[in-house]
Amino acid sequence: MTKQKPDLFRPVLVVPLLVLFALGLGFWLKRFQSGPNPSHHLPVVGRVGDFTLTNQNNAAVSLVQLEGHVWVGDIIFTRCAGPCPKMTRQMRELQDSLPSASQARFITLTTDPQFDAPPVLRNYAARFGADTNRWWFLTGNPEQIAGLARNGLKLSAVPVQPAERRSESDLFIHSTLMVVVDKHVRLRGIFHTTGEGVNWAEEKRKLLSAIQQLEGEL
Repeated sequence: MTKQKPDLFRPVLVVPLLVLFALGLGFWLKRFQSGPNPSHHLPVVGRVGDFTLTNQNNAAVSLVQLEGHVWVGDIIFTRCAGPCPKMTRQMRELQDSLPSASQARFITLTTDPQFDAPPVLRNYAARFGADTNRWWFLTGNPEQIAGLARNGLKLSAVPVQPAERRSESDLFIHSTLMVVVDKHVRLRGIFHTTGEGVNWAEEKRKLLSAIQQLEGEL
């Protein structure tokens, strides 16, 4: 008898959970984006919990390797034909816009660890010109990915049920946000990448300002 592998996010009570998540996230977005000034105070939402995942080079990555670095995180999957390629291009823009002296890192989680093995992520990283010395695409244990995304980074993802899929690549509904974590692994900023009324140029400016601000903190 084959043991069924667990889904990344089980679709139990999906709608109520998404509603509650959206309400909480809306509160934090109002705090993070309360004005046009990108240098406004960035509140501490909470500390990111420990994890051990695997990057595109099949190397273990844990939280301790990110301590002392400001980092930007998001969540995608490589088979995504929707917002994921756009989000990855936007992350590449951030990577290329940082000054050479910056020690910032980039973390991209996959919602689809059963497919997104390290070789798949390595090819995806190369496709988008990722600097893999500071940009890690992480896969691994579904529960750890879910815990890091949902509890640490306030990012959500739920599987689309087969009967509801509009295409073969319509596998997950997930956040299209980028988050910023400080040197002490505390979540400090949430930013939009896409959606109605989103001005990516402005969001990018705020993101870069937040990175610079947090890199200047002790």
